[in-house]
Amino acid sequence: MTYLVVCSVALLVSCLTFFSGFGLGTLLLPAFTLFFPIEQAIAMTAVVHMLNGMFKLALVGRHADRVTVLRFGVPAIVAAFFGAWVLQWLTSLTPVYRYTAFDHTLEVTPVKLVVGLLLLMFALLELLPRLRDLTFKPSYMPVGGLLSGFFGGLAGMQGALRSAFLVRAGLSKEAFIATGVVTAVLVDVSRLGVYTRSLVHVDALDYPLLTAAILSAFLGAFAGSQYLKKMTMPGIQRLVAAALFVAALGLVMGVL
Repeated sequence: MTYLVVCSVALLVSCLTFFSGFGLGTLLLPAFTLFFPIEQAIAMTAVVHMLNGMFKLALVGRHADRVTVLRFGVPAIVAAFFGAWVLQWLTSLTPVYRYTAFDHTLEVTPVKLVVGLLLLMFALLELLPRLRDLTFKPSYMPVGGLLSGFFGGLAGMQGALRSAFLVRAGLSKEAFIATGVVTAVLVDVSRLGVYTRSLVHVDALDYPLLTAAILSAFLGAFAGSQYLKKMTMPGIQRLVAAALFVAALGLVMGVL
């Protein structure tokens, strides 16, 4: 069941979101949280997201707009590092509250509470039309890089904000996709530098599952580059929002 859920999500979402620029991390994170602690789930999601981004980089990277990458991507790298550091700090704090349900004691740690609230926020971004269509002026590119990078480092949720800013950068469709891919890879490299301890020093980490998820995402990205000719955003956005909402409630309630 673990392989079926994680690999199916990785393959399908990587394919469906090839053109949107976001969705893999937001849907893969809830899948991993079903089977792993939240800090491990975020780290494993980051590995799949980064390697899949590098694969997409090989496919479309030549179309990236260098000026936008510098204005948006460089601030994102710095902010991602701090976001990942905040995540590591939150994991060391004591639980915020505990309660008993169905003869089980459930506890909510600070990191679960913060990430859960963030997921709820991003679910609203996907569900509410006025927020879903939110875009920003090109002059705010560095600010967008900081926000996208920080939330990417903290919770792996960088794509929605990144797309909201880049869509106003005056880029062609090919440049929009490629610039988003380059920025995503930069953010993932930055945050993985902080996440490394969570990956290396965890005996129970399922590396075969992680490998299977990476290969599934590769296959999905390749299929997307070959067969999807346009973005099918409404259905994807509803699916993303539903997964975010369920994962957020699970984290806030201490179930995940």
